[in-house]
Amino acid sequence: MCMTCGCGKGQTLIGGHTLSRQRKPGEALRFRPRLEEATHEHGPARMHNQIDFGAGPAGAHAPGMSQSRMVKIERDILAKNNDYADRNRHYFSDHGIFALNLVSSPGSGKTTLLVKTIAALNGALPLAVIEGDQQTDNDAARIRATGAPALQINTGKGCHLDAHMIGQAMRQLALQDNSLLLIENVGNLVCPAGFDLGEAHKVVIFSVTEGEDKPLKYPDMFRAADLMLLSKCDLLPHLDFDADLAVENARRVNPHIRVIRVSARSGAGMDEWLGWIGGGCRGTVAAKPHTIPA
Repeated sequence: MCMTCGCGKGQTLIGGHTLSRQRKPGEALRFRPRLEEATHEHGPARMHNQIDFGAGPAGAHAPGMSQSRMVKIERDILAKNNDYADRNRHYFSDHGIFALNLVSSPGSGKTTLLVKTIAALNGALPLAVIEGDQQTDNDAARIRATGAPALQINTGKGCHLDAHMIGQAMRQLALQDNSLLLIENVGNLVCPAGFDLGEAHKVVIFSVTEGEDKPLKYPDMFRAADLMLLSKCDLLPHLDFDADLAVENARRVNPHIRVIRVSARSGAGMDEWLGWIGGGCRGTVAAKPHTIPA
């Protein structure tokens, strides 16, 4: 979790303006433990040629902080986030909005895939995009160039989007009913796995320029995702990458994960990806309540 990466300690901006919120996501992380709490209940697991700092109850390590304190902080942060996520989810449900949380390592091709997806949809359904990055609005500018509305969230030192940020962005975007919302999370396979945004599905993009063992190294993200897009497949003839092994590793972590092999450049797999999106949008609209609560 974000105990070890400084998540949330920087300024968060939405659309170029400072985001005011009831709780700063990193607030609890500034806690300085009392002297008697500064020792771990136990040290890291030690094996031959390996030290595992994720073996404790918190699944992480922070210098000078006990495992029990880390667990409490994590629960407090996630509980607050989940409250916001539930509000987002109810709003999406009531308004027929199919929301997807796209997650990946940096450089996997998320933004290129989004640009190609928007172009292929060609106005078939209303959509909007929320872009998450630590700095710059470069990706949002690329999305806006397609004609789609896009709002940039800059997280500063934060390494993921959270549900409260998405709620603020939703209001600023004024999302249309019966629409598609594409959320491009910060490039990071660690912290975004634990933060529910209220989305219908997490979609993990896994590039063939990465290692086949990526799902085994970052299992939480692949376990949390419902769909894996194996991207940049047009490069396979030029790489020493075993696509079947990559899929096998993903399914070792999550036996139920669906896999689509895609190439934004060649268009391979795009029809299947667009069909999956279309089915999700239709299902979300069909499940929408007949009356929306005031």
